[in-house]
Amino acid sequence: MHQVKLFKGVENEIHGLEAEINAWLKESGAKVVQMLGNIAPQTPGREQGGSTSRFAPSDLFLAVVYEA
Repeated sequence: MHQVKLFKGVENEIHGLEAEINAWLKESGAKVVQMLGNIAPQTPGREQGGSTSRFAPSDLFLAVVYEA
């Protein structure tokens, strides 16, 4: 039976999201059927102290379809 696991994060923390997904895959032993991802378009953000980026970080979304 297929099941779905959803992950979300932000562009400037992509390594943390990657580590979270890899840890889940290792711990669960899930057999991945398909992975789908999306990155939201960047939109101008408010000026934040010390930030050199003109845009806010984009949202990341990943859906993993796996067999339980």
